[in-house]
Amino acid sequence: MVVVLPWLFRLFIKQNAIAIALWPLIIVRHPMFKYDARIINHERIHLRQQVEMAVLFFYLWYVLEFLYHFIKIKNIDEAYFAISFEREAYYHENDYAYLLQRQFWAFWKFLHK
Repeated sequence: MVVVLPWLFRLFIKQNAIAIALWPLIIVRHPMFKYDARIINHERIHLRQQVEMAVLFFYLWYVLEFLYHFIKIKNIDEAYFAISFEREAYYHENDYAYLLQRQFWAFWKFLHK
């Protein structure tokens, strides 16, 4: 389900973010993003990742991996884009059939690239 919550982005999420997957929802900043197939596909990839990791472990791994990359790179944006979950989602966000053939823990392939 896609939900529009602009206040969430103003209060808690970085300025340039337009959507976030928080199991079981995809939350978007503006109603027009509800219909953007690329954005929704990207966030659906994250929902699948979350299910595979029992949701809580996804968030823990996500934060730890971000911190690892931030300490190593010392740049917030580059650390974000280095997270394996994000690398997988960005790589496949334009492949609308990807989730139909996606293998279990596919993000693992993006962990050390």
